Formats: sequence, structure tokens, C-alpha cells
Amino acid sequence: MRRVNVNGVAVLVGRAIGGGATAASANRHRVLQAALYGTCSNFNPERFGLSSRSAPPSVTNGCVAGTKFFSAAATSLAQDHAHAHAHAHEFSPKDVVLYQYEACPFCNKVKAFLDYYKIPYGVVEVNPINKKEIKWSDYKKVPILKVDGEQMVDSSDIIDKLFQKLHPDNPVASGDEETKWRGWVDNHLVHVLSPNIYRTTSEAIESFDYITTHGNFSFTERIIAKYAGAAAMYFVAKNLKKKHNITNERAALYEAAETWVDALKGRKFLGGSNPNLADLAVFGVLRPIRHLKSGKDMVQHTRIGDWYTGMESVVGESSRIKA
Repeated sequence: MRRVNVNGVAVLVGRAIGGGATAASANRHRVLQAALYGTCSNFNPERFGLSSRSAPPSVTNGCVAGTKFFSAAATSLAQDHAHAHAHAHEFSPKDVVLYQYEACPFCNKVKAFLDYYKIPYGVVEVNPINKKEIKWSDYKKVPILKVDGEQMVDSSDIIDKLFQKLHPDNPVASGDEETKWRGWVDNHLVHVLSPNIYRTTSEAIESFDYITTHGNFSFTERIIAKYAGAAAMYFVAKNLKKKHNITNERAALYEAAETWVDALKGRKFLGGSNPNLADLAVFGVLRPIRHLKSGKDMVQHTRIGDWYTGMESVVGESSRIKA
């Protein structure tokens, strides 16, 4: 693996607000907790250096057609790709709805799967404060996917169930390698992202601008989340660094990207000529940050760009149904 040089980062430190909290400030604090920590599945507040008592109860409980001009090799690849999608036509749900947070990495894993397999889906953006959109469910995290009325929860379980419906004669994972890297996404990659997107005050504001623009917030909640939330997560990111033994945020992100490229072993995708579930998981988690400063830096300073561009091409346009 090649060495990556990263410039030092100037850290801006502000005074913490404390003492004499009024009812209004306490309420704002609860709003921030819900907005910032959310209810993404796989979330554990203690991983963020936070007491489980400080998080909301719901958190703690919880492709191009070939022509005659192309070579025989290209034709073979096209046939492989068509074979990979063959069952998509057999599994044709009439109503698929994803309850999500736009920036949630686990929700984006599910969306990458749905987009790749061209399964049309509607989206309900859940308000992270009152979560009224999922009050009908006993499960209080996102993502939740409803498929013709059937509720599916937890991003990895959702993907496994959908894969089995698409490929009833095949196991969910084709081997130990795929299983290993899917686990790596949930247990390592996602933990590298937050310290990077909240690395500096300007990056924290950039990230929350994306979150509040795409999320389901009232005007007041949007203002609170964008500025107070960015400030809070800037400091929380420092705890994340300690929790996961990260000394340099960008170096950790670059190392993760290079580790993934090394895992490809010269293949176009981990799955070979077509992406497998690990490819889709990595792509889904990285897609929300691709055009943030952290994502741009990652592509510029590592070898992941070719793989990412290839994934964009095969996943194609979103299958999301426009409201």
C-alpha cells in the first residue's frame, strides 16, 4: 500500500455552553440529540463516546447495449450483466417505500441496492425530531422498507431479503470474501466518515447544509440543526477519533479507500465483472459524501476514483419515484 501524505489541520475550538440551562435550551438540546444521532440502524451511541442515557430511547433500543462493433469479450460482459439482473424481472413488487434519512449511510446502502436492480421505490423522509412518519411501526430506526405491505428493517437484513427474492436459487453471499467486506463496511468504514465530514467547522457546516437541505426539518429545526448541530458534531467528531483510535481523519479515510482498492486485486469490482453486495455497500455508504470536501479529497488522493466511476456507471440513475 502506498504512503499517503496529509497536511495538518488547524482546529478551531469554541467555548462550550453550560450552566443554568433553561427549558428552551434543554428542548433545543433534545432536538439536537434527535437530529444528530438520529435512528439509523446499526447505531450505538456508546461508539460515539456518549452515554446511552444521553441519546433518545429509540436510538439505544434500537447498464450500455452492445452493438455488432463490440468485441466478443464485450458481448460476454454484457451477457453476464444481463444474467445478473435476470431475476429482477421475476420479482416485481407493486409498492416499495423506503422510510429514511437522506444522509444516513445505512439508508444509502439500501438505495444503492434498489437502484442497481432497478426496483422503483418511493421515499418518505422521516423527521428526526418527532419521527411521526414511522409512528405506525414498532421499529423506531431507519431504514424501514415496506414491500407490498411487508415491513423489512435493518439495512443488511433488508438487502439479504431482497437478494433472496431476486435470486431464490442462490445464497445471499457468494463466499467468505463478500461477507468479510460487507462486515468491514458496517464495522469500520462508516466509523471513518463522521470524523471526516465534521473535521473542521467549515466542513461540519457543509455537511449539515446537505443534511438540512435534504432532510425533513421545519424551518426552525433546519436553522438549529445546521448551525448548532454543526458546532456540536464538530466536537463529537473529536470523541469519535478517540473512540476509534483515529489520529488523522484524512489519513484514516485515505487508508480505508486504499484498503478497499487493494481488496479488489485488480478486478473491476469485488464481484468481478459485476458488483456484488459488498461493492454496493461501499458505494452506497460513500455516495452521500462524494461531492463534499472529504469525498473530493478522497478521490483526488487515492486510487478509488476508477472503481467509484465504474460503480456510478453500472448502478445508473436512481430508481426513486419522483413525488
